[in-house]
Amino acid sequence: MKQKITTRMIATMGLLVALQVVLSQVLGIETQYLRLSFSFVPTIIMGMLFGPLWAGIGCVLADFLGMALFPKAAFFFGFTINAFIGGLIYGYFFYKKEISWKNAIGCALATTIVISLILTPIWLSMMYNQPLFSWVIWAPRLIKTVIMLPIQAILNYMVGRMIPLQKLIKRVSV
Repeated sequence: MKQKITTRMIATMGLLVALQVVLSQVLGIETQYLRLSFSFVPTIIMGMLFGPLWAGIGCVLADFLGMALFPKAAFFFGFTINAFIGGLIYGYFFYKKEISWKNAIGCALATTIVISLILTPIWLSMMYNQPLFSWVIWAPRLIKTVIMLPIQAILNYMVGRMIPLQKLIKRVSV
C-alpha cells in the first residue's frame, strides 16, 4: 500500500530528524571508534509512524544534516548506510505492530548485531586502516554492547508503549 505524503507527515518527519540530529551530534558522546547516543528514540517514532522505508530515509537525512552542521570527523558513506539500515530495522519491528517485549528486544538485538557488531567494525577498519579483528575496534564496541543493549531494549519498549500510536497516526495521516 502506497503512503500518501502530506504536509503533516513532512513536518513530523522534519521534527523527528531534527531531534535525532540533536541527540546524536550535540548530546551524544563520540570518540574515534565509538559513538554513544540516544538518537534511536526518534527512530522508534519514525518507524512506528512511517514504516521502514521512510524511517530509513529520515535517518539518512539526519545523518547528512548532522555531518553538515556538526562535523566531528571525515564523512564516510558506510555510516549513512548504517543509518538507513537502522531506520529499516526500526520500521520493520514497530510499523503497524503492537509494541511488545519481543519486538523491543528483537529490534535492539537486530540493530546491535547488524550495525554495531558487523557493519561498523568493517567501516572503522576501512576508515582507519586497522585490522578488522583489532582490539582497538572491538574493545569499546563490546563494552558498549553490554551496557547499551538492555538500555536500548527497555527504551524501545517504554517509548513504544508511551506513545499514543493510533492518535498520532490519525493526526499525521489526515
